[in-house]
Amino acid sequence: MMTSRRFWCCLVLLGVIPLVTRGWMDVARSRRLFSDTGRLHHEDSRRFEVTRRKGDPCTMADYSRLKSILLDLQARRQSPPSSLAKDRAAQKRFLIEDLFKHLDLNSDGHLSSSELAQLMKKEALADDLLGCTLEDLLRFDDYNSDGRLTLQELYTAFQVVRLSLPEEQRVTVTTVTVGLSTVLTCGIRGALRPPIVWKRNGVVLNFLDLEDINDFGEDDSLYITKVTTVHVGNYTCHAYGYEELYQTHILQVNVPPVIRVYPETQAQEPGVSASLRCHAEGIPNPRISWLKNGIDVAPKLSKQLSLLANGSELHISSVRYEDTGAYTCIAKNEVGVDEDISSLFIEDSARKTRLSVGNMFYVFSDDGITVLQPNECEIRRHIRPEERIFTTYEEICPRVEGEDTQSCLWASAVNVRDKYIYVTQPKQNRVLIIDIQTQKAIQSLDVDPLPTKLHYDKSHDQVWVLSWGDMRKSSTMLQVIPEASTGEDPRVIRTPFQGVEDFFIPPTNLIINHVRFGFVFNKSRPAVHKIDLETVTHIKTISLRAQGCAPQAMAHTHLGGYYFIQCGRRRAGAAGPQLVVDGVTDAVVGPNGAVSGSPHVSPDGRYLVSADGDSGRISVQALTARGEIRLIYDLQTNVHVSHLTFQPSFTEGNQYYVYAASRLQTDVLFVELSTGRMSVLKNLKDPITPKDWPWSSQNRIMKDSGLFGQYLITPAKDSLFVINGRQNTLRCEVSGVRRGNTVVWVGEV
Repeated sequence: MMTSRRFWCCLVLLGVIPLVTRGWMDVARSRRLFSDTGRLHHEDSRRFEVTRRKGDPCTMADYSRLKSILLDLQARRQSPPSSLAKDRAAQKRFLIEDLFKHLDLNSDGHLSSSELAQLMKKEALADDLLGCTLEDLLRFDDYNSDGRLTLQELYTAFQVVRLSLPEEQRVTVTTVTVGLSTVLTCGIRGALRPPIVWKRNGVVLNFLDLEDINDFGEDDSLYITKVTTVHVGNYTCHAYGYEELYQTHILQVNVPPVIRVYPETQAQEPGVSASLRCHAEGIPNPRISWLKNGIDVAPKLSKQLSLLANGSELHISSVRYEDTGAYTCIAKNEVGVDEDISSLFIEDSARKTRLSVGNMFYVFSDDGITVLQPNECEIRRHIRPEERIFTTYEEICPRVEGEDTQSCLWASAVNVRDKYIYVTQPKQNRVLIIDIQTQKAIQSLDVDPLPTKLHYDKSHDQVWVLSWGDMRKSSTMLQVIPEASTGEDPRVIRTPFQGVEDFFIPPTNLIINHVRFGFVFNKSRPAVHKIDLETVTHIKTISLRAQGCAPQAMAHTHLGGYYFIQCGRRRAGAAGPQLVVDGVTDAVVGPNGAVSGSPHVSPDGRYLVSADGDSGRISVQALTARGEIRLIYDLQTNVHVSHLTFQPSFTEGNQYYVYAASRLQTDVLFVELSTGRMSVLKNLKDPITPKDWPWSSQNRIMKDSGLFGQYLITPAKDSLFVINGRQNTLRCEVSGVRRGNTVVWVGEV
């Protein structure tokens, strides 16, 4: 049950009771007057009875007016200094201190009855005080009943609260391990301290009814249950009405390491080089070490055996038979450890496995589907438009009457757990399903007309389908294909969301493997709508009207739980701002400084890269373990970015490269995030024209090859370019692939 103070505080903050200084102190006095058993406290009871016995005409209401009159008179005698003009509490404290000095005729630090009576007579105040006298100060507020008033008692009488916060407690840091609970206790102290108000990013938390954050107890601590990295950030507390004195709590969340190794198993012939890679994420960044058959490899490092990228790669330059073994990668930080094994076999004739269908790019072009092995730049399979769908025996790309050649038209594709590829065919109003193991089209699903965008929600095994209805987007619809990875009797469910022009579902990573919420929006309306991905229902609408923002694109980081929303261009043609939304409170924090452009967050959530495709400006910001958004640098380029992607660094652990393709030029931009070092790969031929790619502004995509891949692919009008990311060089060009702007990477299966 809510305490009486909490109930009163709720009424105040909700506007039911206006909070003036006298108001809250009168409530406080009422609470002091009655004990929990309903009896009068002894001292207050005696004063109350004396007043009633004498028939004193000075009521509580009259007494309150007396104090107001005394403050007004004192303000006329001595105005507070201008330095206190913005601090009402300090102004009042100044007046009370001066009033005490004025009443303390003998300067002994106490106000006696004789002094008060003498001053009353001397200044002829009887007519001014409406039936009350200065001696009523003693009757009502002599709390220790010693017949004298101290300055502290006068402070209490006039509801001046003296609060304190030790300097060393102004900023405190709390570190908690993910999944645990924590309590933040406000360090502000003082007699009759008003209720504590907690804020995050300027938003009051006390009454938001959050499922994981509550204030509780007589000291108004903040209790956070099942802490995640979303809760990272600053929390402030202050006493209600005293915002100038506040304490900042910095909440940091530690996460035990999570690792992946690559490859799990490999066989090599003697004399060739071999690499074993280990990717680890955690907070703080994990330290990586390697064991071979249980023995530390560090003492054996040499030119032949070396550790690269802060230990995340174990490289053997020329393998020998004795290098055969189980290599264990161990990642440790302050809160945990994780490990996994990568096995290496050295044989005279390395084992030849069946033809792999993994580690391939699947490129969807006018001429069907090209399966490309990037290391050798080898086309492993070409699925032509006239090939048949396994279940229906329809052609993959039916011939259109009046057209000379049989061609395909694709818009969007997703990889579903390296088992299936779902790809949209806008002209056929369907989604085609490719079985990766057999490399065949096995089924098609009819969807609403003109399907243009797919997203695979790994958390719920759902494929989301956005259809335009027509090229004017007059009847857009959003549908969901549940249990997408089962391959059994796939079905399409229509969602209840109307007028959806775009949607955003945050990606998962090693640390965050479950996503609960997504967003839908219409690019002409100033709002985004939060949806529950599991139940496919609307939760709330976050208005962007106050910021004049029509959302164009979104990104998300789990560090602090921030969403970044790029707004549409202003009427004057200037780039719109980028807004920051706090995922804990769903409140708009404000603009992301002067940053604008399409936001992209690195796979580990630690970097935000914003690319303005018109101006060529690229802003790189760090997202820290304290929930700060810190600008590292701005790059001014002449590359009008169509699309960009991240690739883990091959030289430095927990760092990334960025590759960006241009929507106008033939160049590809490379940026090393940790240093800002920039280079350009030139003359990769002209991109597909926007007219030939109406499905999005990304008329030239840049596709990476996964967590451990070193190759990237970007299409030109009539060919594909494969880039070696480890060496930052062009690997090859594959000609004869027209409009291949829909690409999926398939890892080892």
